[in-house]
Amino acid sequence: MTALDALTVPAELSARVPAEQRGAGRDDVRMLVSRGREVSHHAFRELPEQLRAGDVLVVNTSATLPAAVNGRTGGARVVVHFSTRGDDGRWAVELRHPDGTGATVPRRGGPTGTVVHLPGGSRLVLQEPLGGAAAGARLWWARVSTEVPGLLRRYGRPIRYGYTERDQPLSAYQTVFAVQAPDGSGSAEMPSAARPFTPRLVAALVRRGVQFAPLTLHTGVASAEAYEPPYPERFEVPRTTAWLVNAARAAGGRVIAVGTTAVRALESSAGADGVVRPAAGWTDLVVTPQRGVRAVDGLLTGLHEPEASHLLMLEAVAGRAALQCAYPEALRHGYLWHEFGDVHLLLPETESHAPNCRSNDW
Repeated sequence: MTALDALTVPAELSARVPAEQRGAGRDDVRMLVSRGREVSHHAFRELPEQLRAGDVLVVNTSATLPAAVNGRTGGARVVVHFSTRGDDGRWAVELRHPDGTGATVPRRGGPTGTVVHLPGGSRLVLQEPLGGAAAGARLWWARVSTEVPGLLRRYGRPIRYGYTERDQPLSAYQTVFAVQAPDGSGSAEMPSAARPFTPRLVAALVRRGVQFAPLTLHTGVASAEAYEPPYPERFEVPRTTAWLVNAARAAGGRVIAVGTTAVRALESSAGADGVVRPAAGWTDLVVTPQRGVRAVDGLLTGLHEPEASHLLMLEAVAGRAALQCAYPEALRHGYLWHEFGDVHLLLPETESHAPNCRSNDW
């Protein structure tokens, strides 16, 4: 077991409400910056000072859906988390038990044929575990008797877990980059790394000479209790984004993904030669240190539990040593975890890197 594996995140470091309810605004969060073993502490508003002209920020434009809907099965109350719409019209869903506070707790998946009665007289029928998993799997393919985007608009609310204090409006889960899809598609859970951005900060970055390259990846349900690798997700990397990324790399600029979803989409469209090409469809790519990254130089992301599979992606981008220096610092300084929490900017190591962890405290 390494020092990183042994870390425990205390419950009091869970961000329980959005930043604007704790301070001055969305960008009122802290930012841990890693350059190899060097760690420094900043306010998120200082992001332009950490980047340079010619850098490209790759952002996910997927809008967050009100993907949690109350239901009943066999006389018992359940909450349905709608995760992903399949090509055949079915939806991947997770059924959970309400916990009495507005949040939910896990429920064993299945069995086949389970009928869930939804608001407005609609029905959902479980058909098979997602990906051929065991019968008790968390996510199942289901048929729904009504058009799901409309159901969510009428009866849905954002998915939330027990570490948050209370329900928040859907607007609290939308990023400044979110674009509503005409067909009602979107993310079951917020692409949260982009949440601290504000129009004012975007303008400051543009003045700095930083460019933005949009793509889309619709995130599925990522249960707070289960740390599986991500399931296949729908994505699109447009031609303009591929051009921007390739041009930046050719000119010596850095490509910095805003969130693990942006990494997954961009790396799914990058060839072995590192060239990004327009792409759309489903990706089952899991970025690991063994696979490495081809198009991404840096990453802006939240703080992840030591058990989370996302840390493999962070290690692929920045190396294990960077994480082993950064995460103890985040705990020591009381950084906040989860979607309403603080952020971590991982940049390429400087030439004058420290042989051991070095922290530039406030």
